[in-house]
Amino acid sequence: MRDATQIIIRPLLTEKSVELQRLGKYTFEVAPDATKIEIQKAVETLGQCYREVRDGARTRRETGVEKVNTLVIKGKLRRTRRGQARTATWKKAVVTLKEGFALGGLLGQAFETG
Repeated sequence: MRDATQIIIRPLLTEKSVELQRLGKYTFEVAPDATKIEIQKAVETLGQCYREVRDGARTRRETGVEKVNTLVIKGKLRRTRRGQARTATWKKAVVTLKEGFALGGLLGQAFETG
């Protein structure tokens, strides 16, 4: 398994993503080959959005991520002096948190200062 910092490249702060934050949805640029499960675990690790729940004698971890939606943004064709060039293709993830959970840690700081 890869390190969480290799999976989540950066948080995306646009007008639309800031509106989605009110609904508990956070948007990230992620590695192009990252899976939904890897993204979920990376958000839990970097965002510290989990709870320790005691079931009798054992302790289990309750995850704060409800679902992960991914989409691939195709590179656009741009005109340059020397003809045409294409911007890079990248992957975007929209992570929905469960009710009562919030992002903390590194990811929480990134969304607060943005």
